[in-house]
Amino acid sequence: MLFSFTPSPAKTKVLLRKTKFSLPLPQGERKEVTNCMTSSSHPPLTILEEFLLLALDDVSGQFYSLARSTLDCASAGAVLMDLTLRHRLDNDLKHMFIVDSAATGDDILDPVLQTMSLAPVLTPHPIVHWLSRLTEEGEALREKALRRLEERGILKREDKKLLWVFGTRRYPLVHDQEMREVKLRILGVILRDDIPAPHDMMLIALAHACGLFRHILSGEELAAATPRIEAVARMDLIGQAVAKAVTEIEAAIAMASGFR
Repeated sequence: MLFSFTPSPAKTKVLLRKTKFSLPLPQGERKEVTNCMTSSSHPPLTILEEFLLLALDDVSGQFYSLARSTLDCASAGAVLMDLTLRHRLDNDLKHMFIVDSAATGDDILDPVLQTMSLAPVLTPHPIVHWLSRLTEEGEALREKALRRLEERGILKREDKKLLWVFGTRRYPLVHDQEMREVKLRILGVILRDDIPAPHDMMLIALAHACGLFRHILSGEELAAATPRIEAVARMDLIGQAVAKAVTEIEAAIAMASGFR
């Protein structure tokens, strides 16, 4: 069997209610939460936007302790995932290529698609090539997504000073419904053994690549869910490329720290 983590329905319900991020599951809400991507009058949240919501500590309003280079790499990977879901990109085991260069209407994705469209068609590149190129724009991509979450009234931006010297930026939640829905939906995937939707599979792979689950699950929950998380993450090649890149980034940081 592909997945080894298959809790009973009773255990699933208990974990959903007692998980570290305390998400309630009232009767009759599962269908509503499952369809949360399409139930709003707003466009569905992108993988990049949902990843940022997962990466934000809803208490402090700051990102969990992830290296900026890791966030940049994850932001780049999220954009490649979003373009793939919109049927603009495809990939095999070796290369990523454009299958449709038509604009998506998304002001974050379209400039990336345009840049990729300028590459020679006869020289396809592996996923890691585009991941490396886009990681350089990771902070800009992230800022655009955060601004969009502000415009939708999900987050607000606060700039504060620490000791009157170091600036710190917080993104406290205005309405936490979206974050709760994302976390609840992802947890539901982790606690079941069916094949997840492509969007959720990619988001789980991205969160796993960055080590986010150690922040949003307790140690006991993470130990129980890790086999399932790893099984889902292996289904997505972009997520695997992000995981490899993040591992290399962390190794480089550790090596640099050792020479100080």
